[in-house]
Amino acid sequence: MSRQKAKSTDSLGSRLRVFLLQNFAPVWRLVDRVPCLSRRLNAFLINAACSNVPFRPHPTSTLSDYTSWRSLTDKSYLAMALAAKAPPADLPPVEAATQLFMIRDKQRDCPKSTLLFPIFAQYLTDGFLRTDPYDRRRTTSNHDIDMSPLYGRIEAQTRVLRLLSAEPGRKGRLKSQTIEGEEFPLYLFKAGGGGYDPQFVDAAGKLILDEPLGVKDPWVEDGEAARRLLFAVGGDRVNSTATTSMLNTLFLREHNRLAGVIERENPSWDDDRVFETARNIVIVIFIKIVVEEYINHISSICFPLKADPSVAWEAKWNKPNWMSVEFSLLYRWHSLIPAEMTWNDKTINSAEILLDNGSLVSAGLARAFKWAGQTKAAQLGLHNTAIYLEKNLVVESRAIAQNRERHLQGYNAYRQFMGMKPVSDFDEVTGDPAVQKELRDLYGTPDRVDFYVGLFAEDPGLNSPMPPLLGGMVALDAFTQALNNPLLSKQVFNAKTFTATGMKTIEATKTLWDILSRNLGAKTVPGLSASDVHMTRADWKRHFVAL
Repeated sequence: MSRQKAKSTDSLGSRLRVFLLQNFAPVWRLVDRVPCLSRRLNAFLINAACSNVPFRPHPTSTLSDYTSWRSLTDKSYLAMALAAKAPPADLPPVEAATQLFMIRDKQRDCPKSTLLFPIFAQYLTDGFLRTDPYDRRRTTSNHDIDMSPLYGRIEAQTRVLRLLSAEPGRKGRLKSQTIEGEEFPLYLFKAGGGGYDPQFVDAAGKLILDEPLGVKDPWVEDGEAARRLLFAVGGDRVNSTATTSMLNTLFLREHNRLAGVIERENPSWDDDRVFETARNIVIVIFIKIVVEEYINHISSICFPLKADPSVAWEAKWNKPNWMSVEFSLLYRWHSLIPAEMTWNDKTINSAEILLDNGSLVSAGLARAFKWAGQTKAAQLGLHNTAIYLEKNLVVESRAIAQNRERHLQGYNAYRQFMGMKPVSDFDEVTGDPAVQKELRDLYGTPDRVDFYVGLFAEDPGLNSPMPPLLGGMVALDAFTQALNNPLLSKQVFNAKTFTATGMKTIEATKTLWDILSRNLGAKTVPGLSASDVHMTRADWKRHFVAL
């Protein structure tokens, strides 16, 4: 769908940059092969993406609509990128706005992405976008990329997930089990039912780990959780689907593999040092994939961005992390999840692998990754959210309600916040006449559109799975909340922290395939290669962008 009118709102300079960076791929590949040019261009592009908006700390948070000492320091509340402003009283009801997400005829495919893209996005954000379900102003997040779905949010959780062994050949490991030559986390429930495994419960009988999200939903019958082979893991959302568990299992194997290498090279090190060094390496490997596979998949430009820690060392935007309510909302990518997917070499309803790891255990890791890479993601946008079970579109209505409860400013205000021009009519938002009419009937003008609705109302950009405003905000937060990780700081990013082998492993890792190829397990797939395990579809073709 064309957005010619929307293009006209952009400045000539902005359109020229887009034209140059999204075309002439051979030129940018040549630039990438010249180390000094590659580093300088990489730094320029990242700094440009991060410098258009005010830097943290944000003046207000969900604590109050004015600045206070607590609003600047109490990170149990979500930050607010833009100050709260009461929405117009006559906005359309939440129920009416929610209908904008309902599939009309059939779900649309994303032309660029495989299912691995939303799987990774979910795993990434589940680690730090954690709205408290009992008080939606608050968060239980640590605000950093710390691999908490693998290691736990707090030290008590980390301790019960660790093997904690001083025995040679077992130092630094996470607890795991081997099933038919495949390594997986331990099960959370006792074999045969009867409650949680006692090793994950405290003296008062309370589960130390976070309870799996959804395990008490009405559709999960009493006593059924143990049959579903739920894993003992660091995050409450890891068990939500077999594909999320697939990703967590990959990083568990990589941690234990690294711990073995580190122990062999440093036999005098104790269990704690082996564990912490392996964890350091895994966290940085994950950040590299965030930038070099995930963000490059989202990006529409030809130049491949790098996770170069030095870009952030002197950057003005390098500030302590604090997750915002806007960031929490914009990552509700429900429409990316296809209603059907490939599993066991056949098409199944995606709901079949919800809250059940049995299919992952029987398949093995390599096959699961292959099937996820064969499945097309759905297209991000309105009228494309799959309906699972009896939940219908409750997830979308909750997001719109949270948007309004927190008094977020409107769609156009956030375009301006991101350095984009506001739109004056709905044909600048989308080329779909039917959606234009729906938005006009509901909201009247673009200035009244809810932030959450506006994010998904825009058409996806050329060569990107993301609509422009959403993609810009994702890139901003990814760089400013990943490259400033403490492990990437100038005085920490060295062989003393990671070991020489760890540094080589970090350097050699750019994609999920790089990790999977080191940790395939017994149920491998003959001929499996990087082209089978990729966030970008094999049939995707880059479009030429006109000036």
